[in-house]
Order: sequence, then C-alpha cells, then structure tokens
Amino acid sequence: MPKADIHPKWYPDAKVICNGEVVMTVGSTRPEIHVDIWSGNHPFYTGTQRIVDTEGRVERFMRKYAAPATEIKPAGEASATQATAVAKPAKSGKKKK
Repeated sequence: MPKADIHPKWYPDAKVICNGEVVMTVGSTRPEIHVDIWSGNHPFYTGTQRIVDTEGRVERFMRKYAAPATEIKPAGEASATQATAVAKPAKSGKKKK
C-alpha cells in the first residue's frame, strides 16, 4: 500500500510571472513562479540577439582558423602526388584459407 501524504501539493494552473505580469500558466508544485527571463523577452527568441565583439575575437578566430586560399588548377594539370598515385584494388570481406 502506498504511503499517504509524501508528495507535494500539485498546482495545475500555477502562474509564471515575469516583470509583474502573468506570462503563462503551467503545472507546478508552487502556486506562483517568478522569473527574470522567459521566451517572450529573451533576445534569442525575439530575434534581437546581437554578437557583442568588443575585443575583435570573431575576426581573430576567422584569421586563425580560416582555410588557406587554394589555387585552382586547369583541368589538364595534375599535382605531383596525383600523378604518382597508384590505385589499389579494393579488399573483399572474405578471408583466404
């Protein structure tokens, strides 16, 4: 037989309050939940997010990790490694006895 009175009281219509305004209702073990940020005022969800780059870190990263520019060779020319490469036959999954 399960124990009685071990679970907290459940509030199916708990109010979520942000800046003194009820923004939604959810189920919770508290009747009111006070939050500072929610999806309605968070910059990521509202589309007002900006990357703050005060020390030029983005440009520094791009310089450090950007792929080096490669030369585009005409179709008839091949590099030295491509000219000397020999195709190896594909191995089959069977073992020799």
